[in-house]
Amino acid sequence: MPDSKTANPYLILFALWLMMFSASSQLIIMVPILPEIAETLGVSPFWRGMLLTAYALSLGVSALITGPASDRIGRRRILIYGTTLMAVTLAMHTVAANYTLLLTMRLLAGVGGGMLSGGSVAYVGDYFPYDKRGWANGWVMSGVAFGQVAGVPLGKVLATGFGYRWPFLMFALTMGGAAVLIWRFVPEPDADLDDKQLTLHRFREKYQNLLQGRYVSAAVGSYFLMFCGFGLFTSFLPSWLESTVGVSSYGIALLFAVGGSANVLASPLAGRLSDHVGRKPLVVGASIALGLCSAVAPVLIVGFSSAAALFFLAMITVGIRISPLQSLLTVLVPDQDRGLLMGLAMSIGQAGFGIGSFIASSTFGPFGYASNALAGAAVTVLMAVLVQWGLPEPSLSPSDESPSDEPPSTAAPESPSVAEAP
Repeated sequence: MPDSKTANPYLILFALWLMMFSASSQLIIMVPILPEIAETLGVSPFWRGMLLTAYALSLGVSALITGPASDRIGRRRILIYGTTLMAVTLAMHTVAANYTLLLTMRLLAGVGGGMLSGGSVAYVGDYFPYDKRGWANGWVMSGVAFGQVAGVPLGKVLATGFGYRWPFLMFALTMGGAAVLIWRFVPEPDADLDDKQLTLHRFREKYQNLLQGRYVSAAVGSYFLMFCGFGLFTSFLPSWLESTVGVSSYGIALLFAVGGSANVLASPLAGRLSDHVGRKPLVVGASIALGLCSAVAPVLIVGFSSAAALFFLAMITVGIRISPLQSLLTVLVPDQDRGLLMGLAMSIGQAGFGIGSFIASSTFGPFGYASNALAGAAVTVLMAVLVQWGLPEPSLSPSDESPSDEPPSTAAPESPSVAEAP
């Protein structure tokens, strides 16, 4: 096992970055290739949406269990298990010759995703000091954005030319690479983990105690609304663009590249900026802006150019809010409960995405995409209200070194207390 005191922080960030690139790309690719799945398997919009919902719910259950497990056995082990399971499952997508098999593979992929989603944020919270977590989370989450720039468009092209199964094989290879890098270069951070055996009684007790926390309900509620709004806005956006607006399959691929480039620019900069100005202003402002983009999308989008411009702006707001929100949540609980909170937040968040996708699949047919977009806008603005009045803004303790100039210290100081919030 690598030593936490001598490990290279930049190699750690790259391993987590590649993991996030692979995990997010295999999820996001489902949205633009839904038309190919429908054409190959002959399924209705409702059952197409169920592929997104099933993954989200599976991930949510997995995160709920593996979050507290990582507080007991360590983040590194959870990340290795999750990347390995995800790589094998994605490779098995190539044999999913019918809808039932594909749905089963998505359920298994969701189990691996549940291990990784909360585990990566909790790892950053354990390893990096609070005043550098925005910077670290920003770079890790830029893997999601790069997936939109390169991974998802390439996957769309592969699906259009060779079938919907081939993008998953590509992401299985990159996820396998992430598993090797984590095993080789990512140490177990020096964190105060839970040393008690995780029995069913202890599991229930931990969640009961967590839910009594002052800010936990607002924290997990913000995650639910964030993912629900995103599911409503994006689940049937490509289907609408292809069937109604007339954007081609290759145009959809280019659209995701445009949106991803916006996220690549916004995510690291927003994370670093939040280390200096605070987390809440960026999260609240970006959420309101995203709600506006969602609301006007059915009216302003009339072709590829207008779709690209609006999607570019929307993805900037997505990139701005995610890493500051994650960094904010890592300070709400001590080390031994960080995996517990992130597991719960990711679980509730994925439930939100599943519910949002389910609602979108139910209303897209009878009411059109406008119903999806307006509902997504309302939910996103509601998230901004919850963050503004429901979560604290802990004080930042500036480091003597700039995170962009020197590697961060591997010794994470005690997180600032939420009692210091103004």
